[in-house]
Amino acid sequence: MSTYNAPLADMRFVLNEMAGLQEILDLPDFAEVDADTVDAILEEAAKFASEVIDPLNPKGDKKGPVWKDGVVTTIQEYKDAYNLFCENGWHAMPVNPKFGGQGLPHLVNIAVNEMWRSASIAFALCPMLTLGAIEAIRHHASEELKEKYLHKMADGTWSGTMNLTEPQAGSDLTAIRTKAVPDPSGDGTYRISGTKIFITWGEHDMAENIIHLVLARLPNSDPGLKGISLFIVPKFFVNDDGSLGERNDLICSALEHKLGIHGSATSVMSYGDNAGAKGWLVGQEGKGVAYMFTMMNHARLNVGLEGVGVAERAYQHALTYARERIQGAIIGDKSKETKPILFHPDVRRLLMSMKSRTEAMRAIAYFVAGNMDKAGHHPDAAVRKQSQAYVELLTPVVKGWSTESSIDIANDGIQIHGGNGFIEETGAAQYLRDARITAIYEGTTAIQANDLVGRKTAREKDEAGNVGFTARGLYKDIAAYADKLAGDAKFGDVGKLLKEAVQAQIDATEWLIGVYGSAPEVVHAGSVPYLKLTGIVVGGWLLAKSAQIAQAKLDAGATDGYLKAKLATARFFAQHYLVQARAMATEISQGGESVFGLEEPLF
Repeated sequence: MSTYNAPLADMRFVLNEMAGLQEILDLPDFAEVDADTVDAILEEAAKFASEVIDPLNPKGDKKGPVWKDGVVTTIQEYKDAYNLFCENGWHAMPVNPKFGGQGLPHLVNIAVNEMWRSASIAFALCPMLTLGAIEAIRHHASEELKEKYLHKMADGTWSGTMNLTEPQAGSDLTAIRTKAVPDPSGDGTYRISGTKIFITWGEHDMAENIIHLVLARLPNSDPGLKGISLFIVPKFFVNDDGSLGERNDLICSALEHKLGIHGSATSVMSYGDNAGAKGWLVGQEGKGVAYMFTMMNHARLNVGLEGVGVAERAYQHALTYARERIQGAIIGDKSKETKPILFHPDVRRLLMSMKSRTEAMRAIAYFVAGNMDKAGHHPDAAVRKQSQAYVELLTPVVKGWSTESSIDIANDGIQIHGGNGFIEETGAAQYLRDARITAIYEGTTAIQANDLVGRKTAREKDEAGNVGFTARGLYKDIAAYADKLAGDAKFGDVGKLLKEAVQAQIDATEWLIGVYGSAPEVVHAGSVPYLKLTGIVVGGWLLAKSAQIAQAKLDAGATDGYLKAKLATARFFAQHYLVQARAMATEISQGGESVFGLEEPLF
């Protein structure tokens, strides 16, 4: 078994050189945070992830929460770690200072959150969902509700959930049937009744109270999305003095039996089996889906970060095994020395694939986080607007491409272990089982891809009526960079491959914009390949930039090994992944109609 070590050198490099950490820290809203503080935070988070959270991962996998008569009992190690997590202030770190948080930049939070997800996705899901609930309440609830709930949610005393999915609905929120009826007392509250499924950490004993955000329909509401409202439904009522009151009419009726993330309590929640669970309306009636998307967008970026985290962990685990495992003669090695499988050509290929893709995923995620900070805090309105456009365009890519890639990367980790990877005791299989859900929850890959090709590209218009202006602008910038890089003495080969890849991206983008109005179904048939193409091209662009920066530092006298690694991973990614771009563009533009080529009875 291996021990997780946060890749601090690469994290710092991406934060400082790729995502513009100092530019973010120079913003007025972050005047009290400096680079030394950030560095200290990263160091302490790395220790906590390695020493406290990482050992939980196999324990939670083998013995997860236990359900009995509606009560869920978490393993003691999780409870101890959660208490320590909150006591040390990690839970409150990303929260607005008004409610007891530290208000650090998204860019700093995303690096720390990657560590939690590498160490244990199952454990990290609890604070992740609470923070998402905090954001939804902070943006849309009344001041009274904010004061009542956010302070104790911020410090982790209370946790939070989001309740969307129902047995008959899946991802189709228009099919939601949970009801909200005004309380007969006329006190302004509502009685909630219905069943929600797949509710992560919906019931547990780590926090004193659980604040559920529940989507439900009011009587005579619109049958579509506009008829859905959002309600705060606490497990325990909160008295005026902040103490806990009686239990609400809600219960966990079962825990789901899952492929992975066994340590987390994925609950079936039943509301209103008796008089009706009491809930408080968030914002306006009929705005529930829009409000919940505040939480969903937070969750989608963080689930994409789960992909980065589990990929990094699977890579480290496989690398440890490859350094230790002695097996077979090394092809092409004439030294006749006994060497580990790390020297086998295909093991090297697999490890380079895992490493380079993980670094590309990290670069995109941090790039988006930096733009989130500029979108929310930069004094220049034009910069805020452009940054927000990048966040909206690339969030589906972070979520969709990173999670899909993490599954492949964890699978490669098993392959490096050979037969031992198929044996649970080696630990490699857990990363694949845990990674598999990331491409499903908080919107499947197809949902992310549909959003990317539809709302974020083909249906995006600026004030002048220019369609897909954010995507077209970004790819134009990448093409200009690639054209310049193609003439570079040291990275001309990478520049030429990037130039060809981004042209494929541009061709695919122009095709889908041109076809979308007349045949949207054909475009959407290729939406997932388009999302993956975007991840490869944007990831390849950022890795190429990182290699140039690393080379400049080496030329200036730096000797750090990770800088030399940057050169190798960027070139490997270009030669193994950017080269796939043209074939993917062909699949997108020419393969859509064949998706519908088989009549339904012939399946």
